Amino acid sequence: MFIILAWLFAAAVVVHNLEEAFLLPAWSEQAGRWHRPVGVREFRFAVLALTALAGGAALLAAVQGRESFGAYALSGYALAMLLNVVFPHLLATIVMRRYMPGTATALALNLPVTVALLRQAFEEGYISSMRFALAGPAVVLAIVLSIPALFYLGRKLWPDTAKASRRTAG
Repeated sequence: MFIILAWLFAAAVVVHNLEEAFLLPAWSEQAGRWHRPVGVREFRFAVLALTALAGGAALLAAVQGRESFGAYALSGYALAMLLNVVFPHLLATIVMRRYMPGTATALALNLPVTVALLRQAFEEGYISSMRFALAGPAVVLAIVLSIPALFYLGRKLWPDTAKASRRTAG
C-alpha cells in the first residue's frame, strides 16, 4: 500500500503544483507579506523542479524499499507538503480573506494523501520514528532552502524577455 500511496502522493503534488503554477504568480502581486511577487517563468521553473523531485522521491522509495534513502526522502517531502497545507495555504486564505492558489488541492488532495502515506510508511516499516524525527525536518528544510535558489535559476535559465524589454523601454 505504501508504494501505491507514494505514486498517489506524486500525482497529488503534480495537480497541486499545476494549480499554483497557473494562479499563484498573479496572486503574489497583491499578497503583501504572505508572498513576495514572483514572475511566472521563475515560479513555474521552481514548481517544475519540485514536482520532478516528488516523482524522483517516489521512484527511489519504490526501488530502494524499506528504511532507504528514498523512503525517508519521500516521507520528508510528504511532511513538507503536509505543513504546506496549513502554512501558507490555509492560514493565508483565512487571514487575507481571499483564496490563496493551491488551497483547494492542498486540502482535497495533499492533506489526505500525505497523512495516509506517512501512516503507511510507519505501519509497513518503510520509516522508523527515530530516523524520521531527523530526516523529515531535514528534507523540509532542504526544500524550503531550495526555493529561492530555484527562483534564481529560473530567472537566469528562463528569463522573462517581455518584462526585460519593458524595463529597458521605460
